[in-house]
Amino acid sequence: MKTADVRRDIPLLEDVIYLDAASTTPTPRPVVDAMCDYFYNYNANTGRGAYRLAVKASHKLDEAREKIARFVNSHPDEIIFTKNTTEAINMVAHGLEFEEGDNIVVPNIEHHSNLVPWLNLRSKGVELRVVNADENGVVDPDAVEKAVDENTRLISITHISNSIGSVQPVEEIAKIANKTGALYLVDVAQSAGHISVDVKKLGADFIAFPGHKGLLGPVGTGFLYCTRNAQEKLQPLNLGGGTVDQVTEDDFKLTEAPYCFEAGTQNIAGCIGLGASIDYLKRIGMHKIEKHSQKLTRFMYQEILDLEKVTVYGSPENIYGIVSFNIDNINPHDLAKILDESRSICVRSGFHCAIPSMRHIGAYELGGTVRASIHYYNTREELEILVETLKKVSKFLV
Repeated sequence: MKTADVRRDIPLLEDVIYLDAASTTPTPRPVVDAMCDYFYNYNANTGRGAYRLAVKASHKLDEAREKIARFVNSHPDEIIFTKNTTEAINMVAHGLEFEEGDNIVVPNIEHHSNLVPWLNLRSKGVELRVVNADENGVVDPDAVEKAVDENTRLISITHISNSIGSVQPVEEIAKIANKTGALYLVDVAQSAGHISVDVKKLGADFIAFPGHKGLLGPVGTGFLYCTRNAQEKLQPLNLGGGTVDQVTEDDFKLTEAPYCFEAGTQNIAGCIGLGASIDYLKRIGMHKIEKHSQKLTRFMYQEILDLEKVTVYGSPENIYGIVSFNIDNINPHDLAKILDESRSICVRSGFHCAIPSMRHIGAYELGGTVRASIHYYNTREELEILVETLKKVSKFLV
């Protein structure tokens, strides 16, 4: 599939220049069609009935899990459906039995969803060891290794920073976790669907995925990859329907994974849509998506960097899909509104749920940054319009 083909599948792109993939992506027609097919033709609950509609719904949900597993190179029983990346990370934070004296190692550039749950564990006597990234927002594996000791229970890191776009050496850090015996979690919210993610190569015990970002799936979907060994250490966050095999008046027996972690009725239509989005990405080809985004990221970074009175964050050699910037003396929110009102350009502004990261790059006092983020449906022409508009703003309003 070419970029033009994908754009035809996303009507929203006819009216706006959408540069906010890091927050969520618009949903292509085939994904919406797959969800509508469920609602129109077999809208029944899963795992609850023997009649044909229920059987079909259960089969489609299992099929979606299998598609996801093949896409990320895992076993289907290692895929736990969630409603987003945040829920996946919190399943680990609440499901592992942390003890007083344990410590967790995490960088200072994380999204709040990969920081606040660990900060919250301080009430249990767990120490949080924060490792500082360099000036370009890249974490040094040596710094991580120095922070780790025999009491380190978990190392948790993002694959690509949501605020800067910096790519982290996650495979090198996996070796540190493996050597020390610490569990390892990777947040792939900004890499899944943008670049190929092979869970075996990443070497993590837990990997938190969103459905609604790079995977082009519907909002309210995501999943946690959890190895079989790690599943034995993880307690379900919720209990109830679908999580048990046997129940008596004074006891219960959990069913096998992943179902023991998926209490109650799932977002069936959303999960089926997520399966359809995997099919869609495979039709495009991940190698084409990677090449397209690399080219556009470098172009956008350099073009914005060449503007007067503009600060661009991160290094062009180590960012992917995201360019974060500011124009001197203009509040990021004001600039985002100007871009929207003048040329219907949709960009994110503010702290990006990453306040420590904003402090790290010196943008907190400025109100954060403006963040432009892309996917395969974006074009060079759209980025040229962005740059030309920024040029006018910097010339006439500063």
